[in-house]
Amino acid sequence: MHALKKHRPLRRVTLAAATTVTGFVLLLSLKPHTPPTVAQASSSAGQSASQSPSRSPAPGSSSGSSSGGSSGSTKSSGTKTVTGDTIQTRWGPVQVRITLKNGKITDVTAVSYPTDNPRDQEINSYAIPQLRREALAAQSAQIDSVSGASYTSDGYKQSLQSALDSAGL
Repeated sequence: MHALKKHRPLRRVTLAAATTVTGFVLLLSLKPHTPPTVAQASSSAGQSASQSPSRSPAPGSSSGSSSGGSSGSTKSSGTKTVTGDTIQTRWGPVQVRITLKNGKITDVTAVSYPTDNPRDQEINSYAIPQLRREALAAQSAQIDSVSGASYTSDGYKQSLQSALDSAGL
């Protein structure tokens, strides 16, 4: 006969009870996901209060997969502002606004990007400034994606390209 079946049935019961208790302890130690309260990303990335993230597309744009492309405001100095399409990503909409001066990108602003939970805020707090730097350096939408922010990066590049297309670049 097997050693566990012969004279030690209590050993199996003890092992099963210990496994069950361990499973419950591990299950209870998991932290539940809670939605954020009023948590804003810090302005250390160079964003002002008027450029803070928003969960919804900019006013006047639709919530579909794309919005009105160009909201050009041409001034006498050759400065033009163009807003790209709203790109729906797995985690939320991404929309970019560019400022051009004499055909050169002088500023790139993320109008909307995912901020629904703390993880989105954490990822985008480093991804959006990196994507902005890349776009200003490349002067095009041919920029590298940010590791860990693939969906946001792809949406950013698509919206940036649509803004550039609307501006005629």
